[in-house]
Amino acid sequence: MCKYGLVNKIIPFSCVDGPGNRSAVFFQGCDFACRYCHNPETQKVCESCGVCLKCCPTGALSMENGRVIWDSKLCCGCDSCIQACENHSSPKVRQMTVEDILAEIRSALPFINGITVSGGECTKQHAFLVHLFREIHKQGKTCFVDTNGQLDFRKMPELVSEMDMAMLDVKAWDMELHKKLTGRDNKIVLQNLDYLAEIGKLYEVRTVIVPGWMDEEETVRQVARRIAAYPSVRYKLIKFRPWGVRPPMDVETPSDAYMEKLAEMARTCGVREIVCT
Repeated sequence: MCKYGLVNKIIPFSCVDGPGNRSAVFFQGCDFACRYCHNPETQKVCESCGVCLKCCPTGALSMENGRVIWDSKLCCGCDSCIQACENHSSPKVRQMTVEDILAEIRSALPFINGITVSGGECTKQHAFLVHLFREIHKQGKTCFVDTNGQLDFRKMPELVSEMDMAMLDVKAWDMELHKKLTGRDNKIVLQNLDYLAEIGKLYEVRTVIVPGWMDEEETVRQVARRIAAYPSVRYKLIKFRPWGVRPPMDVETPSDAYMEKLAEMARTCGVREIVCT
């Protein structure tokens, strides 16, 4: 059993991270480097270089024994440290036990349907998630996994057994374009798509629409064809937005009309439930 998880942040109440009202736990670390990542500070572990200390306006950061230490009581939440970091990390990451996480969301538990673990890529800490999910289930709540599919779920049977559902990103269908967007190929991602759908643990597939950077129409068409055989799986199409993206991308947010065109393509392929955001 893994005793600690590396947590970037916890949002006690979220209505966009799965069905109902949920607590969202964002874990640190990801092997993808998505060009349009909206939270790049979750990708890597802090190297304690100390650059962020100089830009903290409240003195919430200090250096002790070669490590950057974050004082949450002094932090004003300005995120100047995150903006200064060139390592795609954050000095505010916490090493937490399951009991620590439960304590942080305890006041929310009566009002939520469950938790969703995200990232970064949460499955990199799958052994810890198994322990966390067992304790969350004791509270009568559900456990969802928000994943980019970079790790093979067939090789994580305990996690698959304990999770209620997964929400899977398919960032691009074409392998080379997927590499352009993320730095990695999508072979395992597409294998996970099939596997999770077949065992009834795929809640939704999501694609961020980034015009000019991906084969968006081909991706939507191919994903839709793949999940059409599973009526309970919904397809979520997400507009690219520039929030948090570093360095900025010269890409316009897709129009509502174009998103509806893509949604209609997916309907034509047989997908029953499509969400555009």
